[in-house]
Amino acid sequence: MTEENIHFESAGLRLSGVVRVPAGLGAGQKRAAFIVLHGFGSSKSAANVLGPCAVLESLGYVTLRFDMQGCGESEGVRGHLICTEQVQNTRDALSYLNTHPAVQPGKVGVIGSSFGAAVAVYSAAVDERFAAAISSGGWGHGERKFRGQHPGEAAWARFTAMLAEGKRHREQTGQSLMVPRHDIVPLPPGLQRQVVAGSLNEFTAETAQSMFDFRAEDVVHQIAPRPLLLLHSSIDSVTPTEQSIEMLKRSGKPTDLHLFGETDHFMLAEGNQRVWNVVRDWLALYLPAVQN
Repeated sequence: MTEENIHFESAGLRLSGVVRVPAGLGAGQKRAAFIVLHGFGSSKSAANVLGPCAVLESLGYVTLRFDMQGCGESEGVRGHLICTEQVQNTRDALSYLNTHPAVQPGKVGVIGSSFGAAVAVYSAAVDERFAAAISSGGWGHGERKFRGQHPGEAAWARFTAMLAEGKRHREQTGQSLMVPRHDIVPLPPGLQRQVVAGSLNEFTAETAQSMFDFRAEDVVHQIAPRPLLLLHSSIDSVTPTEQSIEMLKRSGKPTDLHLFGETDHFMLAEGNQRVWNVVRDWLALYLPAVQN
């Protein structure tokens, strides 16, 4: 396995990434590849990025993991994460990877978890150059997702008041209101360990509004006839399971949905073999690493 630290440009910003190529490729040999997206305010060093990369690389794929703008080692305003900008980052990552000498153009998939899963689905829907998409614990409708994450009248009132205050603050001061991570996406104590060192802990209110407005389920049907795999915990304590179920209803064929009862939101970081057996079988069918 060879590893290369790379940079590419997106929206005038320099983004930082890592490309890994399986060992033993001869001159001119090319493989299918995957772009692996990180989650909310995380980075390319998160467990739910490194875990999928390791499995994909063991199967013979080239991988690219990178820091979204404003995250990790990439340029951009810290904590200002706009969904459509992350979609553009992902599409620019695809443009970069399609030029790599070890990658077979037109055979690049995208996989993400949580926020990264929503971005992966949307990116594949609006950019037909993606050959396949895998979503783990993703969401398709921001407002409905947030209602599930802030249940009850009091919690929902606090969340929507924060969005309103963020808008007023911006209009009055020209500056963004900064909001704690867990006021946007609450995590149960048992899962907070999954927030890796270096992850962002404060975000602009515009970040939350962008997520509120983001609706991958409105475009998910555009992925077909390219394949889509939806993975979700049936007991997800972060993103409501109905989000993936609704995306299945709205998607075209071929789309598969698998629900797992013995894992939680960060399933790709847990090394769950049932999950990875499903992924391996799906990859062998729809996007094998070595193309005939």
